[in-house]
Amino acid sequence: MMFNNPRPLDPAARLWRLNEVQSEGTEDGPIALLRYLIALGYRYKIPLLVCTLAGVLLAGLYARSLPPTYNAMASLLLEPRQSAASGQEWGAQQTLDSTRADSVLQTIKSERLLSAVFDSLNLKDTPELGPRPAGPFDPIVSFVRMLFRPADGLETGKVSRASGETADLANDAERAAFLNFAQRLDVRRVGQSFVIEIGYSASDPALPARVANGVVSGYLFQAVSFKEETARAGTDALQGRLDALALQVDAAREGMRAGALPAIPVPDADARVIGAALPPLSPSGPRKSLIVALGGLLGLLSGLGLIAVNLALDRKVRDTKDLSRDTGILCLGSVPDVPGANAIPWRVDTPRQQRFVAAIHDLRTSIEIACTSLRNDRSIAVAVVSWSPGTGVTTLSTALAQLMSRSGRGVTLFQAAATRDVPVALDGSVPPTTSLAGAAFANILFSQLSFDQVGLVSVLPIHSKDTNANLFADFRDARVQQIIDAARQRGDVVLDLPPLDNSMDALALASFADAVIVLALAGETTIDDVGDCIRLLRRAGANVVGTVINKARS
Repeated sequence: MMFNNPRPLDPAARLWRLNEVQSEGTEDGPIALLRYLIALGYRYKIPLLVCTLAGVLLAGLYARSLPPTYNAMASLLLEPRQSAASGQEWGAQQTLDSTRADSVLQTIKSERLLSAVFDSLNLKDTPELGPRPAGPFDPIVSFVRMLFRPADGLETGKVSRASGETADLANDAERAAFLNFAQRLDVRRVGQSFVIEIGYSASDPALPARVANGVVSGYLFQAVSFKEETARAGTDALQGRLDALALQVDAAREGMRAGALPAIPVPDADARVIGAALPPLSPSGPRKSLIVALGGLLGLLSGLGLIAVNLALDRKVRDTKDLSRDTGILCLGSVPDVPGANAIPWRVDTPRQQRFVAAIHDLRTSIEIACTSLRNDRSIAVAVVSWSPGTGVTTLSTALAQLMSRSGRGVTLFQAAATRDVPVALDGSVPPTTSLAGAAFANILFSQLSFDQVGLVSVLPIHSKDTNANLFADFRDARVQQIIDAARQRGDVVLDLPPLDNSMDALALASFADAVIVLALAGETTIDDVGDCIRLLRRAGANVVGTVINKARS
């Protein structure tokens, strides 16, 4: 007999069973994983669809709440330095290097230059640069930005600022407007080239080009004015050079104030404008379709994550494959959830009855195969037990006994519920002879018992309505075994045992059965409950041959 050889129950989670020894025939690899994911998605299609639609809806609402954003970009090309005295070029190899490009980048992003542009364009009264009311998604956005902020506290391509400046925003509206202006400005170097791009984003279509061009003019103004001051301090003989520099300074200043490029070339700035910022024709943001797509993707991933967490934590019985794998014993079958089916009719007329009867038929066949070595033209005793009440043990035992009786063999059903009315004697006492517990308590012989005849099945309750008989009856007594053996002389025996979590009587009676079946309710009974039930039965000497799932979803 191999039924009583216990196998250690696998405590691993349902989702990942890393310590489980796989059989040689088990599929593995990307194809198997893909099939599993497809089956998992189909199984939980409703939660996944709900999460995806929720993500799309939230992303759509968020995208709709965002104002349109316009962006303009101006380009600046750095050129070799020119001598302030002679106007001749120095060697490009000495001047055009990465150090100078980085210096120009930091100069443009400096607070001094940006403050001049900010004041020249009179941006302090711009509504969108002022403090805005808090939106419904601001806490989430702030949290995400805090998580993905670089370690040095600066954002790439944005203007750096001191950490102490943030505390003054509430008391200095102009300073807050300037910081908002600096955050909207994007200054970056194109790769390893000597091209500097200055971009600005705003909800006003005309403002981005003015700001970008104003910043370019501000840099040109700062570079040329420095050379003008140097020339004036050097000598008065170079009046022509000074006048040329003065014209360039005035042009750069006027361009910065007007938010445009200088009206004349400014060669002494060591830079040449290669692309002026033009007013945008359409908003550059927000990209609503991309936001909605990302929202749907995040919703789908969130649904998959919730399903993964649910599978990892859910220990409830779902199907025969998982039950067999987690308990280490064979699952003999599953009984579908068929409302109203609680017995075996004499004639099967409806598809529901057919499904129920077919499941009981398969269960009986599985029991016969498991008890092949025990049968040998003799009757067998089959016990059905569960860990907790409400799993349908009585219904399954009754249906199994009725189907077994249709094969021409006598069947005796010992039923857990005390259903018959107990007669009361003249002295007010209750005779304990109407149940198995009463027979054990009063030492009654099998021939003196009165069985109910339900169809072709003889039925006798296990427990009595007499509380004293139930409390003092010893189901491990030899008299109980004699009654069961006498019932086996008349045919097969089915024991409808009470749940194990309420009474230990099931352990005592299970040892008299040739085969014990543990019943689990789909979606309610946990793997741990089934495992505890199997361990207790085996310690009591019961022969657990398999498990059955009741009310399984087809």
